[in-house]
Amino acid sequence: MQITNTILMIRPVAFRMNEQTAVNNFFQEELSLKNTEINKKAQQEFDNLVEKLRSNGVNVIVVDDRKETDTPDSIFPNNWVSFHNTGTVVAYPMFAENRRKERREDIFDILEENGFEIKDIVDYTSAEKEGVFLEGTGSILKDRVNQKAYCALSERAHEELFIEFCEDFDCFPVVFTANQTVNGERKPIYHTNVMMAMAETFVVICLDTIDDKRERKNVMTHLKNDGKEIITITEAQMHSFAGNMLQVIGADDKRYMVMSSAAYNSLRKDQISAIEKHGDIIHSPLDTIETCGGGSARCMMAEVFLPKRK
Repeated sequence: MQITNTILMIRPVAFRMNEQTAVNNFFQEELSLKNTEINKKAQQEFDNLVEKLRSNGVNVIVVDDRKETDTPDSIFPNNWVSFHNTGTVVAYPMFAENRRKERREDIFDILEENGFEIKDIVDYTSAEKEGVFLEGTGSILKDRVNQKAYCALSERAHEELFIEFCEDFDCFPVVFTANQTVNGERKPIYHTNVMMAMAETFVVICLDTIDDKRERKNVMTHLKNDGKEIITITEAQMHSFAGNMLQVIGADDKRYMVMSSAAYNSLRKDQISAIEKHGDIIHSPLDTIETCGGGSARCMMAEVFLPKRK
């Protein structure tokens, strides 16, 4: 299965702009509010999204962040962990030191309490000692059906570790660089999943970010050969987080594309129609989370593909 009906989400308790990630996440901006107010607004946005997902039949497992760890980006769990249908859990090496404290073994216990089976853990976190990083499904976009993995290289996604991941999980690697314009310079986009969203039968992608024509053609060839409808977005739409979407399964096996209201409002009618051919859209305002965190709806959801205990 490419998509799932179960999502893990971490409710923030100390959300704010993380100064350690701002060095290469050019989507982050400061808000002239106290951190307590920023966190309160983020909690409200989080709760509203969870409510919308649950009201459409998506199984959302919510875990509260812990105050004592002071982890401002805990709301984005998909960067440190992924859960696979083989019963494997993967832990990933993180660029920012204060994000490494987000890793929590008790979350695995909570998933097991919810009836899921964990058979083994693959741990890449020792790569941090070498300054090598690969930030989960932020860096890796898996086409699970066609056994391919797409990765835009950056300071948070190193090619050698991505190739190792693909060998370990029997995926064909599709590697490229995606750039954005920052103060007149082209700089690598920090995560693949802000410029590209992989769904069952289609992909939303900002091809304009792939400056190298051969790399762009290679990505398009793979997507076309696998029968994906390619829905392109502009770089301006990407900055409204229109690439940061996730397809999930709701009640009665219905498909939903989840995104922020900023992302939805940036889309043209023809793009919305193209997405709605494949299922309904769920969108919710995430302005505070997007501004301070530099991430959006997709980053907040860690998909759970683990098998259920028999």
